[in-house]
Amino acid sequence: MTIRVLVADDQPLMRTAFEMTLSSEDDIEVVGEAADGREVIDQARLLHPDVILMDIRMPKLDGVEATRILAAEDDALRILILTTFDIDEYVLEALRAGASGFLLKDVRAEELARAIRVVADGDTLLAPSVTRRLLETFGEFRGRGPEQSRELDVLTPTERTVLTLIGRGRSNSEIAAELSIADTTVRTHVRHIFEKLGLRDRVQAVVLAYRTGLVTPTAS
Repeated sequence: MTIRVLVADDQPLMRTAFEMTLSSEDDIEVVGEAADGREVIDQARLLHPDVILMDIRMPKLDGVEATRILAAEDDALRILILTTFDIDEYVLEALRAGASGFLLKDVRAEELARAIRVVADGDTLLAPSVTRRLLETFGEFRGRGPEQSRELDVLTPTERTVLTLIGRGRSNSEIAAELSIADTTVRTHVRHIFEKLGLRDRVQAVVLAYRTGLVTPTAS
């Protein structure tokens, strides 16, 4: 299956560079480009891409707001944020809004293609350690205990434990081993957690685990 990609960046040279880089990939096709936030929304609605490479800072409408609008419209759409700095408050806002991860603009060609494949497959591209740095740097962690957040009341005790382990960066297989349950059972718990809390992916789950105090910056 060919992965359809829309490239959004206000710099023509950057758009051209990304398109040229991806043109050699047999399973990836750049179907369009956009120079600002409003244009990327229009192009996404018209072209229905699988993945958007979204510049964080664009005229008319920035990448954060464009991500928020598009993520709300289409749960299946995957958005990769493009940024110059790995610690950026706008990146954190974009992750909250529904982005599936972020890439630095100087990413190597093979890393760019791999990242697109990863998110197109429904996974996320952001190590929990990087998420932790973002949360700590911009004060997302509030220091309150999980019992203080009624947001988590919809979870069963096991689901709460699974969310805690997701927040600590554990993979499904690691969670299964730690809880002595099957991988398929973990996947079921994860699906229920996402459905109950309205989460798109593991990035948003990690952010929520910190915001509610379920995981603290010192947890591992």
